[in-house]
Amino acid sequence: MLMNTAEQILVVILAAALALFLTLAIIATVYVIQLVKTLQNIALKAENLVDSAESVGSMVKQAIGHVSILRFVRSVVDLVHNKVK
Repeated sequence: MLMNTAEQILVVILAAALALFLTLAIIATVYVIQLVKTLQNIALKAENLVDSAESVGSMVKQAIGHVSILRFVRSVVDLVHNKVK
C-alpha cells in the first residue's frame, strides 16, 4: 500500500491547487460582500434622494396651488375695481 513517486507528486499538486482555489474563493467572497454593502449604501442614498425629490415636488405643487388662488383673487379684485370706475 505504498504510494509510488508519481502518485505522491499528483497528491502534492492537487493539494496545492486546492489550497490556491480555496484562498482565491475566500478573497472573492470578501470582495463580493464589500460590493453588496456598497450597492446597499447606493440604494439607500438613491431612496433618500427620491424621497427628497418627492417632498420638493409636493411643496412646489402646494405653492402653485396657493399662487393660482392668489391670481384668482387678484383677477376678481381687478374686475370689481374696474367696474367701480
